[in-house]
Amino acid sequence: MQKLVAALALVRLAAITAVALPLQMLAVRFGWRLARTLPVWWHRRAIAAAGVRVHVTGAPVPERPLLVTPNHCSWLDITVIASLMPISFVAKSEVASWPLFGLFAKLQRTVFVDRTRRTATGRAASELADRLSAGDCMVLFPEGTSSTGNAVLPFRSALLGAARAAIDGGGHERVWVQPMTVAYTRIAGMPIGRAERPRVGWYGDMELADHLWGVFCAGGIDVDIVWGEPLPFDATTDRKKLAATLEAAVRGGLNARLRPPPRVEGSEAAETAA
Repeated sequence: MQKLVAALALVRLAAITAVALPLQMLAVRFGWRLARTLPVWWHRRAIAAAGVRVHVTGAPVPERPLLVTPNHCSWLDITVIASLMPISFVAKSEVASWPLFGLFAKLQRTVFVDRTRRTATGRAASELADRLSAGDCMVLFPEGTSSTGNAVLPFRSALLGAARAAIDGGGHERVWVQPMTVAYTRIAGMPIGRAERPRVGWYGDMELADHLWGVFCAGGIDVDIVWGEPLPFDATTDRKKLAATLEAAVRGGLNARLRPPPRVEGSEAAETAA
């Protein structure tokens, strides 16, 4: 029964995409304001079709420029985050060549970076700085790759240099950098343990099509989004120290969602008595 529901949801999403895709192509080509808002509309319908329930704590800082730095554990992160507000991403260069998903990334006005070449990273940082200076809210995954979702990988500081470039070249006194925690907590209403984590986390050599189908067949997924305390990046900021601070904030948010504090001995008996 769940597979039938998933198949019907995919058919509905395909029909919506068939209408939205050419419209977004036109919006991006001609610079319409719709190019920023149509992806939000589509991503909200995509997560609804997949049965994903998003629970948000906190909010993005209203000032711009703004660079958001979440942890990364699945392709689903993109759809969840993009459903919140008009936003664009920084992605590894090979994403641009992926079937369909590469096209989606381009139409989301993604900045692509070849992280194996230092000169390419510099060009991507410059493009990212231009987008930040123009007022776009940009998302950078500082881990550089996806993980199981059980922990946060070390944050890389290289592309945080785009914040300094936005200051130097864009006439800004500072850029806001805001950590974000993405924590998948439940599948079909049940807490996600380590054994079930690969049903949500997409990493290594997992097949995308199989994983996507598994998400649609999961029976509902709950994800917590936690906006952390925004940090100012100015001309005096050490980007490596900033990366470490952002990493600690995201790790703390993830641990709080996935590893609740242990029960105090005797508390169960006290609750029963009450």
